[in-house]
Amino acid sequence: MRRTRYLLAYDIRDPRRLRRVHKVATAFGTALQYSVFVCDLTVGELCDLRGALRDVMHFGEDSAMFVPLGDGYDASCFEFLGPAPSLPGGGSVIV
Repeated sequence: MRRTRYLLAYDIRDPRRLRRVHKVATAFGTALQYSVFVCDLTVGELCDLRGALRDVMHFGEDSAMFVPLGDGYDASCFEFLGPAPSLPGGGSVIV
């Protein structure tokens, strides 16, 4: 099944919701920074992630951003200054 690599970044105002959103993001991707994740997702998995985030976010205060980066598992779209985190290399990362 075709996967697309997405950058997920979020800004959550409430500490309790922040923990919940972080838990959801961790289930679907790999953390690059605390609120920035790389996720290799099929169309269905992207829908599941959006639904899971809708269940825990407050849209009057919180925001999440999805940036498509191309084919899944392609690390060529990243450039790091300083230590580079490990990026997923293949296979599903959904827990």
